[in-house]
Amino acid sequence: MAAGAKKEIALEIAHVLFIDIVGYSKLSINKQHAAVEELNQVVRASEQFQKTEAGNRLLKITAGDGMALVFYTSPEAPAQCAVEITRALKEHSRLQLRMGIHSGPVSGVVDVNNRPNLAGAGLNIAQRVMDCGDAGHILLSKHVAEDLEEYEQWRPLLHDLGACEVKHGVRVGVTNLYSDEVGNRQLPKKFQALKKHRVRMRWVATMAVLLALGAIVAAS
Repeated sequence: MAAGAKKEIALEIAHVLFIDIVGYSKLSINKQHAAVEELNQVVRASEQFQKTEAGNRLLKITAGDGMALVFYTSPEAPAQCAVEITRALKEHSRLQLRMGIHSGPVSGVVDVNNRPNLAGAGLNIAQRVMDCGDAGHILLSKHVAEDLEEYEQWRPLLHDLGACEVKHGVRVGVTNLYSDEVGNRQLPKKFQALKKHRVRMRWVATMAVLLALGAIVAAS
């Protein structure tokens, strides 16, 4: 094998936590660096992060204004990590995050500098789910929510939002994870817009029916 060749990583099922700093692009360069550093500190302080990293069952992928944490343990791991990060953020109120979680296949390569890079539905859908949320939201794909429903301690935190249309017109089922202490109970803006659209369409349909009935009555 040539010195510059890449080592393949086999396709595996992973549990992905995607994290994004809300409003990152509006910050100055200095504040962007400070926000990323603060995020790294908060994430590394998570007990779940430390435990999984110590077991060599975690990959960390930088994403400019955030990161992806890829757990090779269970669907609980990214959810628990997200909860711990949210609780820690109460002491870092200036840092606004949104998070998305999905379990699915990932694959990738390790380059000559031994830096991991991944791709696959597990990573992509976690990001799409995250994109459906606003600051403070911890959103899960329906697949992950169904897995967590098997555990009694997670059930009270899971609140189904329905489907959200994401990139390329793909629709994904989304669940909001929150309690009085963690997450964001507010309906994400994308779902607010969807709700308004549905109300408007029902109103249009109702008016069409009434007009049709009126026309029938007038003609009789």
